[in-house]
Amino acid sequence: MSSPVKTQWIDIVPGFAGLLALPPAGHGPGLVLWQEIFGVNDHIQAVAEQYALDGFVVLAPDVFWRQAPRVQLGYEGADREQALALMQGYGAGDALDDIAATVATLRARAEVGSRKVGSFGYCMGGRLAFLAAATTDIDAAVAFYGGGIHAQLERAPAVRCPMQFHYAEHDDHIPLDAVARVQAAMPRAEVHVYPGAMHGFNCWARASYHAPSAALAHGRSLAFLGQALF
Repeated sequence: MSSPVKTQWIDIVPGFAGLLALPPAGHGPGLVLWQEIFGVNDHIQAVAEQYALDGFVVLAPDVFWRQAPRVQLGYEGADREQALALMQGYGAGDALDDIAATVATLRARAEVGSRKVGSFGYCMGGRLAFLAAATTDIDAAVAFYGGGIHAQLERAPAVRCPMQFHYAEHDDHIPLDAVARVQAAMPRAEVHVYPGAMHGFNCWARASYHAPSAALAHGRSLAFLGQALF
């Protein structure tokens, strides 16, 4: 049996592409899915299909297109080292350009039409989701263990849309005092901390995968995005 979700790579700007996943109905609210540092890999592609099944038109941009187009990496060893190097080479100005272009492209799709558009992502992608909320006209944003958000909270007053954050209790990259700073800077946002979870708890391909936290976070994200975007 073929999947009811149809996927294809589309151009965002020349040379910059993204994976588009259409829901079974063929149309719906838009949702930009921001990758981790490992590219639009099997996990991100599966998440795109997961949220498309939930009724969203999902676009997952390949943000490392300037350095390594369509790169797909694993989570250990040489792949991890390459992923870290790609992240370090991804400039802030390039990220803002990619955010603006991706949101505009998704809003222009006929499958989205005049419907609302949201943004969500994991790790580096969580930070990009936050930046999208601060710099574009998106209607809602969700950040899973977004690294570095606590260091860019000067942008928090620019976030006008509803926002939801998911953090792990035991995150070597994001200590709980950093989570507290995000909560203090964005008192109207939803902030959830998952007891016993570690960084990357949503990814079933990682050793840190924590199914109870992933299921709860997915349900909370769907409730939040469903209310904000449909």
